[in-house]
Parts: sequence; structure tokens; C-alpha cells
Amino acid sequence: MFEGLRFAHWKTDLGPDGVLILTFDHAEAKVNTFDRAAMDELDQIVERLSFEPPKGVVIRSGKPDGFIAGADITEFEALEKEGRVLASIENGQRVFQSIARLNCPTVAAIHGACMGGGFEMSLACRYRVATRDPKTRLAFPEVMLGIIPGWGGTARLPRLIGAPEALPILLTGRSLSADAARSLGVIDKLTSPDLLVAEAKELIAHPRARPFAQRAIAWATNLWPVRQILAPIVAKQTAAKVNPQQYPAPFALIEVWRRGGSSITQRLKIEARAVAKLALTPTCHNLVRVYFLQERLKKLGGGDAGIAKVHVVGAGVMGGDIAAWCALRGFDVTLQDREMKYIQPALDRAQELFTKRLKTPDAIASATTRMKADVDGAGIATADLVIEAIFENLQAKEDLYRKTEPAMKADALLATNTSSIPLDELRQAVSEQSRFLGLHYFNPVAQMPLVEIVRHDHFNAANETRAFAFCKKIDKLPVPVKGTPGFLVNRILFPYLLEALRMFKEGIPGPVLDKAAKKFGMPMGPIELADTVGLDVCVSVGKEVGEFLKLDIPDGLDAYLAAGNKGKKTGEGLYKWENGKPVKPEVDPKYVAPDDIADRMILPLLNESVACLHDGVTDDADLLDAGVIFGTGFAPFRGGPIQHIRSEGADQIKTRLDALATKYGARFAPKAGWDNPALHT
Repeated sequence: MFEGLRFAHWKTDLGPDGVLILTFDHAEAKVNTFDRAAMDELDQIVERLSFEPPKGVVIRSGKPDGFIAGADITEFEALEKEGRVLASIENGQRVFQSIARLNCPTVAAIHGACMGGGFEMSLACRYRVATRDPKTRLAFPEVMLGIIPGWGGTARLPRLIGAPEALPILLTGRSLSADAARSLGVIDKLTSPDLLVAEAKELIAHPRARPFAQRAIAWATNLWPVRQILAPIVAKQTAAKVNPQQYPAPFALIEVWRRGGSSITQRLKIEARAVAKLALTPTCHNLVRVYFLQERLKKLGGGDAGIAKVHVVGAGVMGGDIAAWCALRGFDVTLQDREMKYIQPALDRAQELFTKRLKTPDAIASATTRMKADVDGAGIATADLVIEAIFENLQAKEDLYRKTEPAMKADALLATNTSSIPLDELRQAVSEQSRFLGLHYFNPVAQMPLVEIVRHDHFNAANETRAFAFCKKIDKLPVPVKGTPGFLVNRILFPYLLEALRMFKEGIPGPVLDKAAKKFGMPMGPIELADTVGLDVCVSVGKEVGEFLKLDIPDGLDAYLAAGNKGKKTGEGLYKWENGKPVKPEVDPKYVAPDDIADRMILPLLNESVACLHDGVTDDADLLDAGVIFGTGFAPFRGGPIQHIRSEGADQIKTRLDALATKYGARFAPKAGWDNPALHT
């Protein structure tokens, strides 16, 4: 059938049963992605199959742990710059439509990640079989890049499982387990990896009709009148979560579905044009940039960390949650504090984390066994990594290092989770300074992806590489930073937070400040954030960073602390908290907020970002943007603070800072670094 044809990325195997096994094994990558070369080869294969259809076709992956990760994002970025997105989208649609039209049964045999274009190709097949393996996940992550599925995802998924089930998958980018996909009707059959191809062949030999109820729901929810009624409702629900001006892709997707008719040709045409239009938006440019920043941080963590056992000293919220996360990710962990009564709450929280993340009793039990209480600190002697996570006090930390280090293995790393104290001060109490570093996690540990790898002049480069590798093993993104007060994220965040607290003290309502920050694109308002972090932590870190930055802590916070009101963790702070959520006071509808409150919060953050770049806190502007995005949630659609300065114009922002300095004082004066060429590219 394929005599004389050679393929670099696809393998064809026509068995005696007449079924063709088509294996995608990209020759130049560890994971399968659809670049132009792979798509062109698939086009040739499918064209030949249209003339000589076998009894059936099974499409599988030649990679051991993944199906297809989707389109090659590197290539997409180049297509966008060259204005060829529409042509590429239309080409992919045509190839997948050719698969859908083959005059024989087609089955996607899915094991591992099935994302974006891979998911779309599977939808072009008549059937889908998947393994029950936890690695098998299906998703459309395109909205996270500021676009929508463009190779038939919007045209096929709603018609397969019905709009009410399909739209949330398309709009959020959330992934489905194989079991969830089966229950929705996306997957036709579940099996084990070793039986995957056999079960796919079984579907070809004995085709099955989808349940009538499933087909009826899919048909009814995609009728023209239903789409016209449902689309505005879904758009309103989506607008409650994201701003259409900031994130246009979800709303474009809803409109594509609303307009799409019964003709697959029409639906694909509308889809392709929408993707091409979205690809030109600043949001898409910046979200693609964020994707590459994330990939850069991931690549820092190559190699073997040589770490199997972790010992954490300090079972408070941070220390306990760091220990739990390490145990969740497969490390043997011992957790130390003065008495068992301080450790038990951390063990209880860990159990909740394991139950939520691991699902199965065996996996939960295994993680529970890996995390042990250790009041006496016996685990120090066998640990490959010791993490200090006690309260922010220089003397207490130094005393702990002097006591702990003599019991450690010679090649073990000693790390501090300090959020603000300079490492040049802390390292004075450590004998082997080459193995001492900062591993600064962010709260909540289970949700925040970033870990700052805090350097100092005596830190060994090989040990830094081990720290990067450890972060990869625990599924965190490492960013290397200089060990100055506040490091990167807190140094940049606290001028923003302190100015918001100052305005709160001036009488501007907290909900007004929070709303202004969220309108800019921050994931959480600063007053709610202060309560979430803890007012005690804000004061402690604020004093350390504030002294360095010559910023004062606003008056009044000590009164909250004296009353025991530290924020979310105590049930009351600047707001009252119920069931983990803030109860924000009503704002007088007649209240008119000053028109410069957003600038007063955001511009100090941008000013300090420029200062950090000037001071070499990170190696370059991209790492700075990555750290602030993944460490604070800084509006991803803006691409990071430095990218935002470039977009707005550095000179214009500097002029606005000058105006604020004239009106409010020297704390707004532009810092050194505004002439940096990196701000003007």
C-alpha cells in the first residue's frame, strides 16, 4: 500500500487481518507534536488510504508515555509572525477531515497526554479507546494561549457529547481523566496499555452504536434555537470569571459555536477564521510568551537531584505544606517541630491533600506512609535535603543551622524557606556555605507553581543544578534569584501591597481597592491577598523589605495583630472570613473612588521590577517576568511587568511615576534602570 514511500514520523503496519496500525513517533522530539513535517506526512498517508481503504485504521503513539501533545507551539509562533496562521489552520482541518471521511472504521488508541490537536485528531476518528493509566488525560489547552481549538475541536466535540458538557471543556482548558472522558462519551472503551491495540481492533471488527440518549442530547443541544438561547447565558457565566477585553478567546469560542450550523464545512470555516483573528491579539502574543517562559523554567530542572529523603524543620503552615507536597510527589519526608501537638495539624492537612490529589486508597496510603513526624530530628542524619521553615527571625534560624548542620550528611543540601532575610546574613551561621541555599515556596504550596532558588556568592553551581532538578521532581517551576531582601517576588510585590494598605488606611474601602486590582488583571485584590498571606507575615516581611526599600509599614496593622486578627487563618483580619472566603463589606453606592488608585498600586510594582532588573536580582528580563507571573499571578495576558512596560511605553510609565511622586511623595520616584534597553525592545 505504501511501497516506495518513506516517512520520518509515522510508521505503517498493515496486518494480515487487514487493519492498518498507524504509529506516530516524531523523530525529533520526546513527545509527539504536529509540526508541518508530521502533518504533511499524515496528509500523504491519509490520501493513499482514501484510494485504498483497509479494513480499518488504528492510530497510536510510538512514545511510551504520551499520545499527542498537540500543535508545535514554536511553529505556531513563527506562523503568526509570518501571517500564515489561517493557511496552517485550514491545512490541519483538511487533513483531519480526510481522516473523518475515510471509507473504513478509524480508532484513536490513546495512552498518555492527548492534548489540543491530538484531541482534535482523535475526534476526527470514528472511535476512541484509552488506557485507564493516570497519565492518560485529554484536554483543549488552547484558551490558555489566547486562541481556541482550530482543527475541528469546536466543530466536533459539542456534536459528540452535547454542548452543556463540551463547552466547559473547551472554555476552561481543564483536562479529563480517561474515566471522566468515558462517562461523558468522549471515549468509547477503556482498557490497559498492553491491550490497547487489541481493543481498538475489536471495535473495528465489531462496531458499536453510541447510546441513543447520548446522541439525542448531542443533537438537541446543538439545534439553532438552542444555540441562540444558550450562548448568551454561557457568555454571561464566563464574563463573571474572566474579562472579555483581557481574555477574548473564550467569548470567541462561544460565538463560533453559536454561529456554527449543521454543516461541518461551515463550522470549520468559522472556527479557522476565529483562530486567525485571535492569533493577532496582544493577549495571544503574551500568553504564548508566558508558555515559553514556563518551558524555560521547566528546562532548568534537567538531570538527577540525588535527593530521595527530605527533612523539614518547622511544621507551621509553610513547613507542613512543603513536607506534604514533597511526600505527595514521592519523597520520603520527616517533619520536625518542638512537640507533636505542633506537627499533628500539618499531618491532618497532608491527609486532606493526599485524599484530594491521589484519589485511590493505595496511593493515599503510600503518601501517608512517606510522611512521618519527627520531634527529635532523627531524620536529619539520613536526609539528602534539609529545609528550614521556622518563623522569620535571624537569630532563631542561625541557632538552628548551628545545631542541625553537624548532624547532616556531607553531601546533603541545607535550604531555608525564608521569604525576606538576605542569605548573605543567614549563611554566616553555616560551615559548608557551598551547600546552603534558599528554597522559597509560596502560599498555598499546593497551588503556587513557583519556587525561588536563592543564591549567594558562596553557593556551589553543582548544588544549584541539584536544586533545579529537585524542583522538577516536585513539579515546581524554579527561578534563580539573588539573595537580597525579599529576593524577587516579595521585593516586587510588597511596594504594591504596602501602597494598597496605605490607601486602605486613608479610608478607601477594601473592596474598591480589590476591584481595581482585579480589573487590571491581578488574580486577587491586595486587601484580600494581605489577609490570605497573613497580616503577621505582611508585617514581618514588610519590615525586612521595607527597610531595604525605604518604605514604611502603614500604621494600624499592629492593632489587628494585638487583637489576634491575622487574616484568613484566624477568621478575621482586614476582612472577616467564613468557610475560607472573605466577607467583604458593602460599599456605599454613592462612593466615588479616586481615579489614580490603580496607578498607585501597580506603578510601584513596575518601578521595583525595573530596579530588580537593574540590580541583577534575576539573570534577565524574561526570568523576571516569569518569576512575577508564576509567583504572584501577575496578569498573564499582559506578559509580565517588563513586557507590560514595553507595551505601554517605558517613557509614558516613567512620566506617570513622576506625577505620582509630585503628588504623593518620593516613594513613587522612578528608580535606577529606566534607561535599560530591555525596556524598549
